[in-house]
Amino acid sequence: MPEGLLSGEAAWAAVKAGRALPLAGGPLAFTQIELIQRDARKRAAAGFAAPDFERSLRRQPAAMRRRLEALLDRLTARRPRFAGLAMDRPRIMGIINVTPDSFSDGGQFLDAGRAIEHGRRLVEAGAGILDIGGESTRPGAEPVSAAEEIRRVVPVIQGLHKSGAVISIDTRHSSVMAAAVEAGASIINDVTALTGDPESLGVAARSRAGVVLMHMQGEPRTMQANPRYREAALDLYDYFAAQIETAETAGLPRRRIAIDPGIGFGKSVAHNQDILHRLALLQGLGCPVLLGVSRKSFIAKLSRGEDASHRLAGSLAAALWGLRTGAQMIRVHDVAETAQAVAVWQALASP
Repeated sequence: MPEGLLSGEAAWAAVKAGRALPLAGGPLAFTQIELIQRDARKRAAAGFAAPDFERSLRRQPAAMRRRLEALLDRLTARRPRFAGLAMDRPRIMGIINVTPDSFSDGGQFLDAGRAIEHGRRLVEAGAGILDIGGESTRPGAEPVSAAEEIRRVVPVIQGLHKSGAVISIDTRHSSVMAAAVEAGASIINDVTALTGDPESLGVAARSRAGVVLMHMQGEPRTMQANPRYREAALDLYDYFAAQIETAETAGLPRRRIAIDPGIGFGKSVAHNQDILHRLALLQGLGCPVLLGVSRKSFIAKLSRGEDASHRLAGSLAAALWGLRTGAQMIRVHDVAETAQAVAVWQALASP
């Protein structure tokens, strides 16, 4: 796990001096690395200065050395473009819920015309990606038929296809994925990481779209009942490593994959905190990281119990934390406010 993260001029200078390594090609860098090994019986960790870790690989057995060299390559390599977007600066994904029951804005944009107009405003405010969803996946949400989901989202995708933003379809149903891509979507964002529908993996592989694999323990109706992990951040890493391998075997290359830790999806507040504290760990998978924390309930639980409409400050704090620890994309409701916060953060981090 990369630690001792630096940004801006400090990161560049440390890399140039050989005291740090670039994280995902920059603009962040890390000065320390923690090597975590665990099996069924024990967990062990060892810390290294980042340049010393490279030298320590020479002392490892051949098989372990190859694994660690591959890991280090993924940690430091520049991320390829995702759905046509360069990953060298933060990207804002604006949320458009074409649903009657989403936890924060359900019903506001169920009408296609209102949803399209809202999407255009989000692009003007700074969204580079528009994530359009026709089924709520909030805790306790009831499923929606694929036909109804298609009816809700396709007109919106068609109406926003020429907006200047990359269009993402937020769905767990293969038929919706196929219809959305045909209508103009170039990202498939699946809360089940392509496991919720047996046809999803094949549809995604053939689509040539970028694919976001999200982690969710359980399913929306019951996921918050009693989530359990050995160690949340490490369990997510192992889960994504397995899902990426499955995707690659099916013809979906790693360069087209991004990952989302699924904050609040089958996770307690403590689990969310562990994952956010160790978010940089996920960069070892070699994929861009998408973080969705906007208006989520853990913010209220860490604060004063505010309802979803009063969680903007906490959402901005969590989003900037995510960018500071390596996330390349952030999924938000409040695009204008987030764009302003990111602009100021970038200016202060890169004098």
